[in-house]
Amino acid sequence: MIPRPDAECPFAPAPGRGRSWKIVLPLLLVIVLGVAWTVFWYYAAGTAERLIADWRARQAQAGRVVTCGEQTIGGFPFRIEVRCADARVELTGGSAPPVALRLRDMAVLAQVYDPRLLIAEFTGPLEVGEPGRPAHMVATWATARSSVRGRPAAPERLSLAIDGLKVDWVQDAQPVARADHVELHARQAPAVAGDEPAFDIVLRLAAALAPQAGPLGARPTDADVTAVLYGLKTLAPKPMAVRLREWQAAGGRLEVKSARVRQGESVSAAAGTLALTARGGLDGALQLTAAGLEHLLPALGLDRLAGPMALLGNLGRRPPGAGEAREANAGLLSLLGPRGEIDGRPAFTVPLRFSDGAVTLGPVPVGRVPPLF
Repeated sequence: MIPRPDAECPFAPAPGRGRSWKIVLPLLLVIVLGVAWTVFWYYAAGTAERLIADWRARQAQAGRVVTCGEQTIGGFPFRIEVRCADARVELTGGSAPPVALRLRDMAVLAQVYDPRLLIAEFTGPLEVGEPGRPAHMVATWATARSSVRGRPAAPERLSLAIDGLKVDWVQDAQPVARADHVELHARQAPAVAGDEPAFDIVLRLAAALAPQAGPLGARPTDADVTAVLYGLKTLAPKPMAVRLREWQAAGGRLEVKSARVRQGESVSAAAGTLALTARGGLDGALQLTAAGLEHLLPALGLDRLAGPMALLGNLGRRPPGAGEAREANAGLLSLLGPRGEIDGRPAFTVPLRFSDGAVTLGPVPVGRVPPLF
């Protein structure tokens, strides 16, 4: 029997059934992917926790004991964030006295899709002292961030940026250092066949002060330095004294490509090569071109030399005035080196030499840099 045209077919799909699968299937896929991502994130978080424990064990073997008052792992769903409250580090390796560092809070995070880039934020104050004793130095800042590209044991690039830095002695509240901004970048230089390992270094300072480093350190300083560091095999963290000894023993050197420094009305540019002697003394030379160098003569102690020059030129006349003193300073500078130009201003070009820590500006000795290790 032939069914009537208006009769309902028993095998026809129910009204709306095809449309419902089009809605349900994508929803099921989203749920499955969400569950899979959640499982993956918790697996990655567990892996990060194990890696941190292994890293701490290796650091302890090297004489750097790292502990947290409280450690938490979060950042779900797209990043892994490890927060360490009341972070403490004790440095006990080597012949140097043990040092204890205490930081209020530190957060290290990595994107799940880019685990080779670690970004850290630090919350001060940072206290420095001896283990089990009150701190003798404290550092504070407005913001402090760092980033590391590569494996933590062998990073390829490091960056550090600090704003509003203040470092003080605790006992007498005397300032050790100040800076509106500190920025440091280091990266492994592109390898060329036959070249020795090298790292590109960039340092920037804004309104930096180090009052206890002498008269020059007490003047606000802006600096922009670009250099290449040879003889360093890795950027993995080590105590500074150990790192410098290894670098010196490997014949390391710092090739300063350009260094621009401004202090008040004086501005200078320098380039050259520096190294260390076996006793840790600074060694090498920089070719210095400076404008307004006469303003630094008192800080360098060279005004004592300019004074006698003014007196010799005024024998039998009245005492030298301010203008004649400036002429004497200019006469002294002319002895240091030939004239040049920087930023359209008249300048003097003079070698700044370091010989096992002793410093000379042209033919004039100006002081000594203490051994660095």
